[in-house]
Amino acid sequence: MKTKFLAIMLCACGITATAQQPIYKQASASVEDRIEDLLDRMTLEEKVGQICCPLGWEMYTKVSSDSVTISELFKKQMSAAPLGSYWAVLRADPWTQKTLETGLNPELSAKALNALQKYAVENTRLGIPILFAEECPHGHMAIGTTVFPTSISQASTWNRDLIYQMGKVIGLEARSQGANIGYGPVLDISREPRWSRVEETFGEDPYLTGCLGTAFVQGMQGDDIKDGAHVYSTLKHLAAYGVPRGGHNGNPADIGMRALLNEYLPGFRQAVEEGKAATVMTSYNSIDGIPCTSNSFLIDSLLRKQWGFEGFVYSDLASIDGVAETHHVAVDLQDAAVQSVKAGTDMDLGAKSYSTLVKAVKDGKIEEEYIDRAVANVLRLKFQMGLFENPFVSPERARQVVNCDEHKQLARQVAKEGTVLLKNNGLLPLKKNLKKVAVIGPNADVMYNYLGDYTAPQEREKIVTLLDGIKNKLPKAKVEYVKGCAIRDTTQSNIQAAVEAARKSDVVILAVGGSSARDFKTKYIHTGAATVAKDSGILPDMECGEGFDRATLNLLGDQEKLIKAIAQTGKPLVIVYIAGRPLNMNLAENVSDALLMAWYPGEQGGNGIADVLFGDYNPSGRMPVSVPRNEGQIPVHYSQGVQRDYMDSPGTPLYSFGYGLSYTKFEYSDMKLSAGDGGDVIQYITCTVTNTGKYDGEEVVQLYVNDEVSSIVVPALQLKGFKKIFLKKGESKEVTFALTRKDLSFYNKDLIFTAEPGKYNVMIGGASDNLPLKGSFVL
Repeated sequence: MKTKFLAIMLCACGITATAQQPIYKQASASVEDRIEDLLDRMTLEEKVGQICCPLGWEMYTKVSSDSVTISELFKKQMSAAPLGSYWAVLRADPWTQKTLETGLNPELSAKALNALQKYAVENTRLGIPILFAEECPHGHMAIGTTVFPTSISQASTWNRDLIYQMGKVIGLEARSQGANIGYGPVLDISREPRWSRVEETFGEDPYLTGCLGTAFVQGMQGDDIKDGAHVYSTLKHLAAYGVPRGGHNGNPADIGMRALLNEYLPGFRQAVEEGKAATVMTSYNSIDGIPCTSNSFLIDSLLRKQWGFEGFVYSDLASIDGVAETHHVAVDLQDAAVQSVKAGTDMDLGAKSYSTLVKAVKDGKIEEEYIDRAVANVLRLKFQMGLFENPFVSPERARQVVNCDEHKQLARQVAKEGTVLLKNNGLLPLKKNLKKVAVIGPNADVMYNYLGDYTAPQEREKIVTLLDGIKNKLPKAKVEYVKGCAIRDTTQSNIQAAVEAARKSDVVILAVGGSSARDFKTKYIHTGAATVAKDSGILPDMECGEGFDRATLNLLGDQEKLIKAIAQTGKPLVIVYIAGRPLNMNLAENVSDALLMAWYPGEQGGNGIADVLFGDYNPSGRMPVSVPRNEGQIPVHYSQGVQRDYMDSPGTPLYSFGYGLSYTKFEYSDMKLSAGDGGDVIQYITCTVTNTGKYDGEEVVQLYVNDEVSSIVVPALQLKGFKKIFLKKGESKEVTFALTRKDLSFYNKDLIFTAEPGKYNVMIGGASDNLPLKGSFVL
C-alpha cells in the first residue's frame, strides 16, 4: 500500500509540475497551442526580434585553438530584443575576414553554437531558442567541412539518388555543428551565362532543376522534417533571378506571367509540394515592376495558398532594404519593411529594416496581426524541430562526422559523375603505362579554383587538384607541371616553359577556365558580393561568383594563347575546363584530341577527373546547360527548339543541353506507347537501350515532349523524364517512363493549370539534339 501510495503521489506531482509549466514549454502540447501560448506572452519588441536575422560571424570570440565563448556584441543584441535567427555564424571567407586561424573547426563550431543557444535559453525572459542558418549550397560553408562540386556540376550527374545522398551528408554535417537551417538548393533557372551565379544553379531546365532540387531538399531535411535529424532547407531565390537583364546580378527579369509560372517556378513548386521544403528565400530582382521581396502574389497567393507552403520566408540579405534603396518603391526602410511583411516575407536577413516595425505598429502604419503571422511561422519550425526540448549538439560527434572518409568518397563520386566528356577522338581513356605527362594550365593546381563560390577556407592537404589526381594515378611516371599563365593576369605568363614541357611529354593535360576564388584583396559590398577590381597590379583569378557578371564568355588573360601554343607542339592534347559558367570553347573544340567540362568539381575534383581520364570511371555526365558559340546567341536554351542560322554563325549551340559522350556506345530501339492507368498517368512510354560498345557504362535516357498545337505558345521541346542506367557491354535494358497529367499541364491564357486535349509528340534519346526514337499520342 505504501509503495502504491508513493507512486500515486509522484504521478500527481508530475502532473502538477507539468500543469505549472507554460503551455509553450510542454512537449506534449500541440504545436499550434504552443505557438498561441507563446505569442500571448510576448511583447511587441520580442515579436519583432523573432523575425530579425542578423549576420552571425561576430557573435563568438575564439579564445584558443580548443575553446570559444560568446561575444559581447551577441549579449548586447540579445538583451535589446532576443533574436529569432542568426545567419552564417560559422561562415569563413575573405568577406567575413575569418581565416583558418581565426575561424572555427567543426568541434569548436558545435561548442560555439551551443554556447550561443545556451545564453538564449537561459538568459532571456522567455528562453526562446535560436534558429542558426548556414550556407549549404554545395557543402556547409565552414572550415573543415566536405566541399562538394557546385550545383551546375551536381546537375551534370543527372542522378537523383546521388544528389539525395549528397544533401543528406550536407545536412548531417551542418546539423552536427549546431545549425538548424541550410541555405540551398538554388532553384533559379539559368539561361544567362554572363550572370555571375550560374555555378549555383542546376542549369537551364525546370524539370531537371525540380527533380534534382527536390532530391537535395529531401536529403537535407531527412524523411520527416520534424525528426530533427538534419536541417531545414531554404530554397533560393524566389523568383526568376537567373535571367537578369543584361546578365547583371539582381537586374529585373524581363518575362511575362505565363513564362514565370510555366518555366521559372515549377522547380520551386515541386520542392515545396513533394520535397516539403521548410523555408524559402526571396530574390533581389523585380518582375514586371514589383520587387520579389514585397511581392504578395509570389509569396502569399502562389507559395502559400496555391502550393500549400507551411514554413517561413527569408528575405535575401538586405533585399528588404533594397525595396527602398534599390527599387525605390518605398520611401524609407520602414515603408519597405511594412510592404514586405504584409506581402509575406517573415524574416529579415540583415535585420535592418524589420527593426523599424515596433515603431511602425505603434504609429499605426501596420497592424500587429501581420507581425504575429510572421512570428508564428518562425516559431512553428522551432517547435517542430524540438529546439525547446533539445537545443544542443555534441561537439564530439561533430569532430567524428564532418568530412569523414565516407563523405570524401561521396564528393569524389559527385565529381566524376558531374564531369562531362565533350570530345574524344580516341585518345581517352589514357593508359596507365605513360612515362611522361605534362600537366599544364592555370587550373591544374590552384586549389581554390576547384571549390567555387560560397566556400570557406580549407586546408591544402584535403583538396585534390588535377595535378594531384594524375600523380595518384601515375606514381611511377614523370609528371611535369607548368602553370603557363593565370586566369586573368597576363604578367605571370610563362608560355614558353609550358611548350617545352609539352614537347618532352607523351601526352598533355591542359586545365583552363575560370575561378570563383575570393581573396583578401577583393572588396565586397554589404551583401558579400564581390566588386570587380579596377586598380592596377596583379589581377586575381576570380572572374565568376556573385558579383562577377561578364560581358564576354571568352577565356580571359593569356589562356587562348596558351592553348594555341600547346596545340602547335602536335602532342596528344586533353583540355579540361574548370569553370563556373559555360565559356567559349570553340578553340578548344577545334584543336584538342579530347575535351572535358568539369565545372568546379570540389575537394575531390582532381581524383574525380582523373578517374574519368584513365578509364576507372566511364564518363556519364551530361550538360545541364547549352554552350553557346558566342554571346550573340544568348539566349540559346534547348527548349526554344531549332533556331535558324545567323548570317555569320550557326544557330545551334556548340554543345546542346543533355549532351555528353561515353567510352562506349548506346543504341535505342523498340519504342512503345501505351495508355495510362486511368488515374494520373496519361501515357506509358517504353524503349530498349543497348550497350553496343567495348566498355561497361552509364547512359542518361532522356524523354522529351512536344505539344503540337496549344492554346498559348509553349516551349518547342520539354524534358519530361530521365533515367540514369548502368549497362555492361552487350547488355540491354528496357526503360519505362510514365507521363502524368501534371507533366502535360501548363498555365493557359486564363492562368488555369491544365493539360489540354490534342496531339503530343514524344522523343527519347541521349541528348536534346539526339532523339532517335519518336512517337505520338492523343489526349
